[in-house]
Amino acid sequence: MNRREFVTRSLQGSLGLGASMLLPRSLLARELPAEIPELSASALSAAIRERQVSCVEVMQAYLDRIHRYNPTYNAIVSLLDDEALLSEARGADWALDRGEYRGWMHGMPHAAKDLTAVAGLRYTSGSPIYADRVATSDSGLVARMRARGAIFIGKTNSPEFGLGSQSYNPVFGATGSAYNPTLTSGGSSGGAASGLGTRMLPVADGSDAMGSLRNPGAFNNVIGFRPSIGLVAAGDPLSKGLSTSGPMGRTTEDAVRLLHTLVADPGPDQPLALHQVLSDTGQFDVLNLRDLKIGWLGNYEGYLAMEPGVLDLCESSLASVAAAGAVVEPTVPDFDMSALWQCWLDLRHWSRVGMQDLYVRPDTRALLKPELVWEIENSLALTVRDIRRANAVRSRWYRAIHRLFDRYDLLAVPTAQVFPFSKDVHWPPEIDGREMDTYHRWMEVVIAGSLAGLPVVNVPAGFDAQGRPMGMQIMGRFGDDRRVLEFAQAYEPVTGHLERRPRLVEPA
Repeated sequence: MNRREFVTRSLQGSLGLGASMLLPRSLLARELPAEIPELSASALSAAIRERQVSCVEVMQAYLDRIHRYNPTYNAIVSLLDDEALLSEARGADWALDRGEYRGWMHGMPHAAKDLTAVAGLRYTSGSPIYADRVATSDSGLVARMRARGAIFIGKTNSPEFGLGSQSYNPVFGATGSAYNPTLTSGGSSGGAASGLGTRMLPVADGSDAMGSLRNPGAFNNVIGFRPSIGLVAAGDPLSKGLSTSGPMGRTTEDAVRLLHTLVADPGPDQPLALHQVLSDTGQFDVLNLRDLKIGWLGNYEGYLAMEPGVLDLCESSLASVAAAGAVVEPTVPDFDMSALWQCWLDLRHWSRVGMQDLYVRPDTRALLKPELVWEIENSLALTVRDIRRANAVRSRWYRAIHRLFDRYDLLAVPTAQVFPFSKDVHWPPEIDGREMDTYHRWMEVVIAGSLAGLPVVNVPAGFDAQGRPMGMQIMGRFGDDRRVLEFAQAYEPVTGHLERRPRLVEPA
């Protein structure tokens, strides 16, 4: 197999989770410095395991790409020194020499979201309050990835304290979309998604309360998966249950592999962890679309404002799914969606109660962005009756959406209500002439899955005439994570959207 054949076959991806394209032993990675980052994480993992590329060669290829493009996109922050990282990569190679294989991420460069702690790395949470904070230990999530062999090279950019679906902050600035660095990458896992889309990272972790894995997935044409609440740990397991960590990948296969690494082990630190929801990675398969009935929620019969073109792209992709044999029908839940929004506001405010100390101290309050001050002030005004009412609405919503699952296997809805917008704009003030009354109202489309704790995957839905990407959320029953991901795996070849790569921009 010559160089061109290898690259072509490798970039076509695998049809199943067990099949990965490997580098022929006669071809050394140093002959392909630009192509190594183009390999899927699954293919790269197999090539490292089989000793067809060295961990040093992989690290050098990724560092070269980061130095070339990150100044434009600003996806990766707090990057460690090259020599220190290459030294770690040499250690990973020596471990393989001794027969020590740590796991599927062995020797792979990885950058964790800057809302989680990585020992020895800056841990700013995008806030000037913590601009110089350095983590002294790994979070549980990071420890699981490190145990599988990941080498942590830095962090991925996020908005201040993860608030807002636009990844800008006063510490590092804004992150650009892989498809146009002047536009936002989304958020709060915007650095992760941009790093994936630009091929500066093989795979990425993120977290999601209000679409923070899904929206940046859409804005960077990658897979973003929000698991069922309880499958992957996120902060206090007994908290409000709005947020969860999860994987992002250039392919569904890569996201599935990382998901298995992130899954929480039941124990005293994770009493609500789900049991036996996922099968082994090798048992995942491509779903037969002819066996599926999908409910299309659209804009909830006009309730949600949508930028022109968003619905068209999603419906075109669903038409491809229908042509492959699935039944797709428009539907709408029997529910007052405005009550669901108020429920979200109250629970969202409640989740900021623990940040009131930063608000009452004049020195730290002055460093908080206005949106966070607004959240905290509203948390101070909440009553027990407000929380009881919000939880009652949430319970009714859970029952209402599961009544739809009595008729449909999966539900589909756009991932965002607008296309990527200028990264100099903090949030859209209006959509198609309709005013947005809060900094996150433009992302209301994601709260259906969040409040029900459902597994939701962002799958790419295509591009508009300006080349701006869009995505579509696919939701399944609570705990039915495998089916949702197997649908995404079947969706990839039917639509082909993941095959469209960005034209990357170097610094001027």
